Amino acid sequence: MNGFMKEFKEFIAKGNVMDMAVGVIIGGAFTAIVNSLVGNIIQPFITLITGGGVGVSGLQIPVNEETVIDFGAFISAIINFLIIAWVVFLIVKALNKMQAAVKPEEEPAPEEPAPVCPHCLEEVKPGATRCPHCGGTIE
Repeated sequence: MNGFMKEFKEFIAKGNVMDMAVGVIIGGAFTAIVNSLVGNIIQPFITLITGGGVGVSGLQIPVNEETVIDFGAFISAIINFLIIAWVVFLIVKALNKMQAAVKPEEEPAPEEPAPVCPHCLEEVKPGATRCPHCGGTIE
């Protein structure tokens, strides 16, 4: 049991787990911000544009006395998803750009020059015993 706890502590102390925990916390806070943006700014703006007293939140179809199909909530969820996906895309793009700037590009190894026929000075494939251009023997 003691070895298990030690292994668990090492697992938790790794950077990846801590980064993930911070990401989950920030994601929850960001979701609250996006929900507020959609509910308090975008939906009233849609109501203003449509000119009706009903915005996205009022798009409902009653099925019976207790059940309602709520298209407005679904549309709001789609808007939330698109905003969050767009911001995550921008963050990942920025992180990739920063990593590319920090990480030096590896230079390709210089290629060996192709062998040359001693008779006609044309390039031949490595390991060839005869020149395909002049037919001369290559040592």
